[in-house]
Amino acid sequence: MIIVDRFEGDIAVLETDDGMINIEKSRLSEDINESDVIVLDSEGGYIKDYNATNERRERLSALRNKLLKR
Repeated sequence: MIIVDRFEGDIAVLETDDGMINIEKSRLSEDINESDVIVLDSEGGYIKDYNATNERRERLSALRNKLLKR
């Protein structure tokens, strides 16, 4: 899984299963934001995985709510 950790100017910092990597922000589609799950497309760019992003947000929201109820 590849997750956009943050943007630093023209660089996107990505969290991968193997650690952090930096790529040029121009390789990302314009609809990508921090914390989105992305996949490599056939042209060497990255696109948003909408299903994985939504599932991840729902899972994190449920965990946050569970922690706050304690």
